[in-house]
Amino acid sequence: MIILDENFPDSQRLILAGWRIAVRQIGHNIGREGMQDDEIIPLLHQVTRPTFFTLDADFFHPALRHPRYCLVFLDVDQYEAATFVRRTLRHSAFHVAAQRMGCVLRVAQPGITVWRMRQDDKIQIAWT
Repeated sequence: MIILDENFPDSQRLILAGWRIAVRQIGHNIGREGMQDDEIIPLLHQVTRPTFFTLDADFFHPALRHPRYCLVFLDVDQYEAATFVRRTLRHSAFHVAAQRMGCVLRVAQPGITVWRMRQDDKIQIAWT
């Protein structure tokens, strides 16, 4: 399940829907409006294999890794967010939910920075 943070622009959510990428957004059709950051992680534990996309850098931390979800910090302009969600989901290293579980990602123009479960160092992955 793809979940978008509440701060994700509506225009970008609609672009994803137009591309037939099924998403849910905090405050719209999952969770509740105004959820705080510390309430989102427990919500992710209640959902089957969620990948959470956010524009909030607070979610890019290795301590947040967990085998049952994936966190993706989009370090891009908010109006490019939909494009980078799609690029991430199509990337050969992350196109299957099982490949994403346990990862915390920072997605940016140059590529993807990844913290994986049971690895101390972050990994840099270029766009292909």
